[in-house]
Amino acid sequence: MWTSGGHQRLYLPFMDSHRHIKMGLKPLQLQDWLEIDDQFVAYLTRKTELLQHHYREVFVSISGSEAGQREVLNLLLDYLPQRFPQYYQRQGDRIENLLMQECWDISDFQAKPLDLAGRLVQEDLCLMQRSSDGYILSAASVCFPSNWRLPDKLGQPLNQIHEPVPQYAEKLENSVNNFFDHLKVTRPVYRLNWTIVDTPELSLRGSKNFRRLDEITVENVGQKLWIRVERQTLRRLAKSNHVLFTIRTYIYPFSIVKSDPAIARSLSTAIQQMPSTTQRYKHLLSIRKVLLDYLNRI
Repeated sequence: MWTSGGHQRLYLPFMDSHRHIKMGLKPLQLQDWLEIDDQFVAYLTRKTELLQHHYREVFVSISGSEAGQREVLNLLLDYLPQRFPQYYQRQGDRIENLLMQECWDISDFQAKPLDLAGRLVQEDLCLMQRSSDGYILSAASVCFPSNWRLPDKLGQPLNQIHEPVPQYAEKLENSVNNFFDHLKVTRPVYRLNWTIVDTPELSLRGSKNFRRLDEITVENVGQKLWIRVERQTLRRLAKSNHVLFTIRTYIYPFSIVKSDPAIARSLSTAIQQMPSTTQRYKHLLSIRKVLLDYLNRI
């Protein structure tokens, strides 16, 4: 739902507290594929900083991914000026981002088209390519990972990429592989993920949560923690047959749960129903009691 006037959307996937371990896919309307809001300049400014100072950490690609990369960039070069003409203008071999006052020469990115694609939008972009090992990560522009490092994932198949995810092999691997094999160009989808972190920083490259655990109390948890949500979309590319996975990160102050008792109740239920392995994966075990006490007060 919109908060109003182009502000960040508020996504609270834990409101569906009866979700079990599953992919949670929903149909995606292509006009809603990517989102722009009042955080656009802040997100792209942070991307620029990371690309300048940590390029090899935030952009990766392997040989053979170029066709898929070009297809992604061409999709964006068509989609963005049509969907958001007030923000993007395409003139021949140049694309202008009016909000950032940037003009890019498309030909400068012939070797790494996905690099330019990632510089145009708030989303992170991952290109999955079919191989003898199933789908592998063949190229990506990921500036805002959540406690993982992009170079560690390059060239890996889906099961290795998701190895840290609890119960992935037992409960998700077959359905994920089946989904990738049968995803149709005409049926893109999206899903939501959430966790709780102790920083509003977008880029958590290998970070661990709750470094100052002793400072988090029931009295200050609303100011010390943030709810981090990922809106992920998946669509098959018509020409290359690769799968494009986009990740848009949203960060909300934990205090938003005070705005509606139903939000606090749903989050409390979600935490209590969550398997301990998932709580450990999300780094929630150490602050579980503080969170539940705070939510129960509301």
